[in-house]
Amino acid sequence: MILAAGLGTRLKPFTDHHPKALAIVNNKTLLQRNIEYLVQYGVTEIIINVHHFAEQIIDFVNTLQLPGIQLHISDERDEVLETGGGLKKAAWFFEDGQAFILMNADILTTMPLDQMLAQHQQQKSLATLAVSQRESSRCFLFNDKGILCGWRNRQSGDEKISRNETPLHEFSFSGIHIIEPSLVKAIPQEGKFSMVDAYLDLAKQYDICAFDHTGYILLDVGKPESLAKAETLFRD
Repeated sequence: MILAAGLGTRLKPFTDHHPKALAIVNNKTLLQRNIEYLVQYGVTEIIINVHHFAEQIIDFVNTLQLPGIQLHISDERDEVLETGGGLKKAAWFFEDGQAFILMNADILTTMPLDQMLAQHQQQKSLATLAVSQRESSRCFLFNDKGILCGWRNRQSGDEKISRNETPLHEFSFSGIHIIEPSLVKAIPQEGKFSMVDAYLDLAKQYDICAFDHTGYILLDVGKPESLAKAETLFRD
């Protein structure tokens, strides 16, 4: 699932007239680049949630020529539901019992998704979160075994602790998840909510693990200056 419903306020003025997912990096939209990223790792069916300028994304998806790849739309035009609510609305799409990938449309990365999937399958965790050691205002906290224990705002010092363990290690979340369908059913929240809150609740009784991809390129293409940087890093 690719999350493409957001308002993209950091990418104004582009997002005054377009959805963030259709921002261009070297003649390709962010959405197309992430579809191609998933396809190279064997993904053949993708659902994309839409809200902000939803029609533009739907029209763009209909123009893509990707033999053997099925693209679906989860329509949130009535109300944008954030990460958690958007995932829950599309829960029907994941009823085959297979682990699935969830990612933001506004990130570009060279992270080896196959290695993340292999770790997820080996650890048998409810979810695996792509993280790295980098600067960010907020971070997840993991124990020595890489299991999620909490969250911290590095600027304010605010914390939410799910497991009282020490030591705890800070990692910045990269917006890519591998999730078991059973996790979606276990989420108590309804309507509009953040997956961060859902993970912190579930981490009290389930193992949610980190996949550390430090050293690989990860770019949050949410601001005009990051679009310019992306042009230098993602040329294909």
